[in-house]
Amino acid sequence: MDVSPYWNFNDPAASEVAFRRALDASPAGDDALTLQTQIARTYSLRARFDAAHALLDTIEPRLATAGAEPRVRYLLERGRTFRSSKAPDRARPLFVEAADRAHDAKLDALEIDALHMFALVETEPEAQMALNRRALAIAAASADPIARNWDASLANNIGMSLHDSGRYDEALASFQAALAARERIGKADLIRVARWMIAWTLRSLRRHDEALAILRRLEAEHADAHAPDGFTFEEIAENLLAKEQTDAAKPYFAKAWQLLSADTSLDRPDDAHLARLERLSH
Repeated sequence: MDVSPYWNFNDPAASEVAFRRALDASPAGDDALTLQTQIARTYSLRARFDAAHALLDTIEPRLATAGAEPRVRYLLERGRTFRSSKAPDRARPLFVEAADRAHDAKLDALEIDALHMFALVETEPEAQMALNRRALAIAAASADPIARNWDASLANNIGMSLHDSGRYDEALASFQAALAARERIGKADLIRVARWMIAWTLRSLRRHDEALAILRRLEAEHADAHAPDGFTFEEIAENLLAKEQTDAAKPYFAKAWQLLSADTSLDRPDDAHLARLERLSH
C-alpha cells in the first residue's frame, strides 16, 4: 500500500486526519492495519509515545492472520517509537526482524526502510554506511518506484556518516548525489534540505563563501514561502562567525535561537545547543 499521499511530515496532526479518513473508507483487513500503523507513527512524531504504543498494542494481536505488509509496518513503527523515545536497544531487533520479513516477502521499499532505520540505531559510522549501502543496492535493483526513490535519503544518510567520520570531501559528493536524486523526485522542501546539507559540509571544508551563496538563496526562498528556517539562519551565522564577521553573525544567531527554541518537533536542538545560540546572539 502506498501511504505517501496521506503523509505531510511537516504536519503529523494533519497526516493523522488524512489517515483516519482513509481508514473510514477502507474495509477491514491488511490495508486497515497498515493505516493504523501510520496513525501510530503520527503520534510518535509528536512525541506522544504512550499513545503510539497503545495503538500498536491493539494492532499486535490481529497480526496473526495478517499478511506480510502490516506485520513489517507494525515492527517498523514499534521500533521507531522506541528509537524516538531514546530506547534504541529496544528498537534494534525490531528493525532487524522487519528487514528480514520484508526481504522474504519481496517488499523492497519496506526492506530499505527497515535497513535505514537499523542504520540509525547503529553508533559506528562504518556500520551505518554498510547498512545504507546495502539498502541503496536494493533500491538501484528494484522495479518498485517507491523503493528506487529511497536513493535520495540513503545518499543523504551515507553523507552524514562520512561527515561524522571527518571524510568531508566524500560526504560532499554523497550529498550532491542526494541533491540530484531529490531534484529528480521533485519535492521542493526536500530539495532545499539537500542543498542545506551541501552548505553544511562546505563549512566543514572551510569553503565559507560557497556555503553562504547557497544559504543566502535558501534564506530568500524560505522568506518567499513565509516559512523562515532556523537551521538556515544558524548556518549563515556559523559561516559569518568563521569568517570573523561577529557583528554580522549575531542577528542570525538570534533569529536561529528564536525559531529553534520554539520548535516542538523531534528536530528541536538540545538545551546546550540552544544555549550556545542564545549566547552568540549577544
